[in-house]
Amino acid sequence: MADPISGKNLLSADVEIKGSIKFQNELVIDGKVEGEITSAGILTVGENAEIRGEIKTKSVTVLGKVHGNITVEERCELKGRAVLQGDLKAARLVIEDGATFVGKSEVTPVKGAIKQQSEAPRPPAPQPAPAR
Repeated sequence: MADPISGKNLLSADVEIKGSIKFQNELVIDGKVEGEITSAGILTVGENAEIRGEIKTKSVTVLGKVHGNITVEERCELKGRAVLQGDLKAARLVIEDGATFVGKSEVTPVKGAIKQQSEAPRPPAPQPAPAR
């Protein structure tokens, strides 16, 4: 079901898919998916969802279960009852209290988002008071 105004798509809890999924804007999955999910958009894994396979998107919010690796360009958010069994690569990671994460994480902030101290201008060194 697609919302023509926001471009958000929904796979409801009674949907089961085996195979690859590709989408453009936003997708909410509340059913079962076995296969790869690929997009330059935003994915929400609903409370009832069970994903078995790789997820490669711009950003993802997980409320349900994911068994597989997640690779996102921007943000990955694991909500309180989320379960992730797999490795994770993201620029930003948010894990709420109560979430379960079993795997390795690689969080690499996007260059330019964080100014390193070596790039910040240093204040001038204090000058000794003139002798009288």
